[in-house]
Parts: sequence; structure tokens; C-alpha cells
Amino acid sequence: MKTIKYTFWKDGEHYLGYWNDFPEYQTQALSKEELIENLKALLLVLESGEIPYIRKEEEIVLA
Repeated sequence: MKTIKYTFWKDGEHYLGYWNDFPEYQTQALSKEELIENLKALLLVLESGEIPYIRKEEEIVLA
């Protein structure tokens, strides 16, 4: 099991959100629960390698 952060907001009747590691890929839903399911599905696609040129942020430790 892993933990990753996401950002979401409500705009009118819709919830919108994205994974913080992939902010340029957003999804939407009519409930927060549906948004979370959409985010999980989106993550599967993003991590599948099927979409080219996905940017990802990482950290390195410099001595």
C-alpha cells in the first residue's frame, strides 16, 4: 500500500481534482467519492506507461 497526495475543490455541482505528482492531468465527478474513484483510475493509466511525456517530480539528496 502506498500513500500519495491529491488536490481537489468543488466548483458548482462538480468536484475537480488531480494527483499532486501529476497536476496537469485533472478529473471531475459529482461527488467526492466518485472523484476518488476517478483519481484511482487515472493513476492506473498514468503509471501504465501508455501516455508519453508524463512529467513527474522527485527529490534527490545532495551531500
